[in-house]
Order: sequence, then C-alpha cells, then structure tokens
Amino acid sequence: MVPVIKSKRVLIIKLTSMGDLMHALPALTDARSVWPDIVFDWVVDETFAEVPSWHPAVDKIYTSAHRRWKKNFWASTRAGEFKRFYRELNRHDYDLVIDAQNNVKSSFISMLRRGPVHGMDKASVAEQPAYLAYANRIPIDKNQHAIARQRQLFATALDYPLPDSTPDYGLRQDAFRRPDIALPDRYLFLVHNASWTTKLWPQSHWHSLIEKAGGDGFHVLLPGGNREELDRAETIAKAHDNAIALPRLSLSETGGLIQGAAGAVCCDTGLAHLTAMTGTPAVTLYGPTSARLIGTTGKKQDQLVASPQPFHCAPCYKRDCHYRQPKTSMSACMEAFTVEEAWSTLQVLMNDRDMSG
Repeated sequence: MVPVIKSKRVLIIKLTSMGDLMHALPALTDARSVWPDIVFDWVVDETFAEVPSWHPAVDKIYTSAHRRWKKNFWASTRAGEFKRFYRELNRHDYDLVIDAQNNVKSSFISMLRRGPVHGMDKASVAEQPAYLAYANRIPIDKNQHAIARQRQLFATALDYPLPDSTPDYGLRQDAFRRPDIALPDRYLFLVHNASWTTKLWPQSHWHSLIEKAGGDGFHVLLPGGNREELDRAETIAKAHDNAIALPRLSLSETGGLIQGAAGAVCCDTGLAHLTAMTGTPAVTLYGPTSARLIGTTGKKQDQLVASPQPFHCAPCYKRDCHYRQPKTSMSACMEAFTVEEAWSTLQVLMNDRDMSG
C-alpha cells in the first residue's frame, strides 16, 4: 500500500561537498517512484549549486555561503546577507524538512528553519551534536555506503518502503553540456586533483599513464579547479603532446566532458562521482579513504583500494601519512598503486563498453 502524504513539497538541507550531494540524488529518484509529482527544494552551498539542478525533482535552490560568510562576517552582516537567507529559508511551508547532511554546519541551518526537521539520531549523525537540531531523529546504520544511508533516511522520513533496487541518479537529459572548446576525437579524463594531498597520486605516475594513453592513440584532459590545481594540470600537460590542461569550467560543463570521455582515472574527489553518474568507464584510487563507504557507484566503475598488507593503517582518513617516519603529506599507499594496474583495469572497463555497444 502506498503511504499517503498531504503535501508533496519537501525541503532538503544538504550543503556540501560535491560527492556528498551526488550521493543524495538516488533518494530523490526513489521518492519520485512513489509520488511522480513530488517536488524538492534544496539548500546548498553556493559553490555546488549546480548539483541539485541536475535532478528533475528539484525546483527551488537556496544557496548559503559559509566559507565567504566566515571570512567576511561583518561585511556580510552589513550587506544584509544573513537576513535575506533567513527570509528565503522560511518563505514557504513544507510538508517535510530533511537535513540530509547531519553535521554541525547543516544543523545550524536546520535550527534557522521554522518547524520540525527530520535528521539522523545521535548514533548516526556525521558530527556531534548535530542531532539536537532535529525534532524527528532517525537511526541510520553508519556501516553502509553513503548512498544507502541517504536512501534509508528519505524512505523513513517520507514513510515509504526502502527500495532494494540499484541506485538511480535520475539525471535530467540536459544536465550536462559540452563547453565551447576544441576537443580531440578520443580522449581520457584524468582527475589528478583532490582536497587532501594524501589522496593525490604522484605526478610521476600521471606522466607514465599519459604516455601509455598516447601509445593507444588517446589524448587526455586534465581539469583544474583552484589555482593550485590549474598549475598542476598545466605542469603535467606541458610534458606531453597528447595532454590538454583545461581552463576553469562549470560543473555542468565538466560533466559534459566526462560524459564524452572514453574513460577516466581518478583520485578520490567529487569529479570521480561524476564518472559514476555519467556511466563513463573509470578507475578511482582509494588509499587513505574507504571505497566501501564512499566509493564510486554506477556503471563501468572500478576501484583500486589500498591493501591491508602492508598498509595496515588504511583507510586512515588522515591528511598526513604516518606510514613512514617522518610523516609526509603524500601517501605511501597512493604511491603504491602502479600505473600498470590502473591502466589495465581501465582497459577492461573500456573494452566492456565497446563490446556492449
């Protein structure tokens, strides 16, 4: 029996980061399979406002600016940004409000929202004491993938049976677009960047991989984000005739490039999850982080995961590597992933797609 819901408009509070936002999209698809006309509004950090727009169930998007507000608190206050945000947050009535991030930052937004909020309980939240902001506290097993946690949270809050289907991101057909730049016919997308240096693959490995790709007739695209990432992309690309350092692009444009790529090799970062969403064959490297809890999920995805022998410390979730002494910012377990295993794993994925049409 399909549960009855008086209204079909729900507010989601989930601010960051890129991959975490993508992990919530299958839950929206689940809800739409129960109520085809359900509508979600979404509170998100301004840096990642494009991500919610990729799902057809999302209508209004409200942006916060935590990083900018923190750096320029008094200027933002004098400009009336906080008052405007509060008014927008409480402009509409909702049948349900769900804090899908469950950390201190999102719980602060939840407290600004008038009316009860659904979130995870004390044992389930990402950060304490976020649960105190929620009138309705839902137990969610932490020992499962982030996508499964989101699907369970939404199913419980909205009172429908938890689906056992494969996660479906449910993207709009026009979610991504190709940027207006010249592109080679056959290219790979190499996600060399990550938010922690311990999640980076050594540059020497990228150079060797690009040489292998060139030997098989591939060009490679190297994305940039901040200034450091742009500089690294340009440094790597200068050493190879078949490598292109990309200019700074929107997330939707980057998604368009990934969608058109023959394959990808990625560090553990948000763009890796874009390969999963688009079904682009991709290998993602997990050293200090856990593929079991946050790994790329989708068609033609595979992961190289640090072995407990000899890396008994992995996944450590540390921003400095303590495997050797003295500690370093680069991870020994990431360095141990060879170019040969990354390349051979990617070739299998790309060949499978070629054979399936």
